[in-house]
Amino acid sequence: MNYAEILINIRKISRAVNLESKRLEKEYGISIPQLLTLSFLREQEHFQASHKAIKDFLKLNASTVTGIISRLEKKSMVAKLPPLNDKRVSLITLTAKGAELLDDIPYPLHHQISEKLNALSPEKLTQLNDAFQAINDILKIDSLEEGNVVGIEK
Repeated sequence: MNYAEILINIRKISRAVNLESKRLEKEYGISIPQLLTLSFLREQEHFQASHKAIKDFLKLNASTVTGIISRLEKKSMVAKLPPLNDKRVSLITLTAKGAELLDDIPYPLHHQISEKLNALSPEKLTQLNDAFQAINDILKIDSLEEGNVVGIEK
């Protein structure tokens, strides 16, 4: 295998993510990071999480997550709950409208990938993860501003 094949495979992945992002935006008015945020909230106790928990899950910077949450709030898919004990921390909660959207969206690309990954052996998963980590290291992705990675909104 030569370097061109690796670059072509990276481009194919990038294109698939870009096309999925455009499809979701066109059909449902939602971006992949917004969808991931809603999905994350649905999995949390009481369908709530702090801004920091969402930031840590998405692996994005705080200002990018603030924008994602603001756009979801404008669409009435999440709501900010007033802080109870700590005035600095408000919880973000999934609304009925956000939950309804999650029920209506067919499995997007990341769910399809998850299903395929679940079918792999632990050894194959480790091998695949190591390969992606090597690509991240080569591209110095971890040192980039996280909001500039493909498929992530500003």
